[in-house]
Amino acid sequence: MTPVFYRVLPLVLALGAFALSGCSPIYKLDIQQGNLFSKSQVESLKPGMTKRQVILTMGSPSVVNPFQVARWDYISTERRGNGRMETKDLTLYFEGENLTRVDGDYFAENPVELIHEATKYKRQYPDEKRDDDKKKKQGGDQGGS
Repeated sequence: MTPVFYRVLPLVLALGAFALSGCSPIYKLDIQQGNLFSKSQVESLKPGMTKRQVILTMGSPSVVNPFQVARWDYISTERRGNGRMETKDLTLYFEGENLTRVDGDYFAENPVELIHEATKYKRQYPDEKRDDDKKKKQGGDQGGS
């Protein structure tokens, strides 16, 4: 007869592995969802603009409530690594077809930070590698003349 310990051991190990799988030190990617606006885009919103002008400036809203057609919401969320999720909501109010006011906040687009984040992992894609090879060859030819 096999002791109970040996029959229960695989179950205990499986439960332990399952419980620890959520506590891994694995890196979590930064996740940004929703709309990313430049400060100039938001500042260009002026009372009296038509809905069409707003869409051309800001893009389509994240949420248009069918019961409140006079309100458009541009919702963005951002999570850095294992940190907490931050949510911002930029709300536009209309009277008829014209913008009346803008409330809320947004994640401002910071080009320097976006470039830094994009190059953080030094990953190159095939097209970028070819461009770098061309630059090296051109630089090598110029240096030799």
